[in-house]
Amino acid sequence: MSERQLREAICQLAKSLYDRGLTHGSTGNISSRTEDGGLLVSPTGTSFGRLDPARLSRFDAKGRLIDGDPPTKEMPLHTAFYDTRSTAGAVVHLHSCHSVALSLLPDSDVDSFLPPLTPYAIMQLGRVKLLPFFVPGDPAMGEAVRGLAGKRAAVMLANHGPVVAGKTVEAACNAIEELEATARLALMMRGLPARVLSAEQVSQVITKFDVEWDK
Repeated sequence: MSERQLREAICQLAKSLYDRGLTHGSTGNISSRTEDGGLLVSPTGTSFGRLDPARLSRFDAKGRLIDGDPPTKEMPLHTAFYDTRSTAGAVVHLHSCHSVALSLLPDSDVDSFLPPLTPYAIMQLGRVKLLPFFVPGDPAMGEAVRGLAGKRAAVMLANHGPVVAGKTVEAACNAIEELEATARLALMMRGLPARVLSAEQVSQVITKFDVEWDK
């Protein structure tokens, strides 16, 4: 994919997320690796519904801003995934309503934030780590991701929103949508006798689809 095509894809995917209410206002940020090892990043204070391909923040392979508007204040979060996960080709962060709501509940599982309701979240996300609350823009968020040593493709920032790394920008967007959909299901089934996947069924999914599953 050429850089021009990648710029267009980032903006189109971001607008799709925005149009369907998966993030709002000027919340959320998105980035993707370029062929030369640099990054394209959504600028600070911009809306996913109105990103301009020509104004995306452009970094070179050494991490220097070389073109476009100033980047999102969550750059430490993005670079932490790229630096610790060799397979990371894109990172998406949203302020999606249902996943944030699930993170507010006191009994949320820190090591496996999403309950095993369907195979698809397991296949696309692996185990999702729930991280504590950080003030937006705090570099400590990036340090918390680095502390996972590349073992998680997705984290949930408590009271804030999910962050997902994928091989491509489309894969990262698909995965974060699955995270939000699973969180919505979890809230819908809360208090009901839901039949979650058994440990054996989860193991079957992990084995069949070669899922990265940190213990």
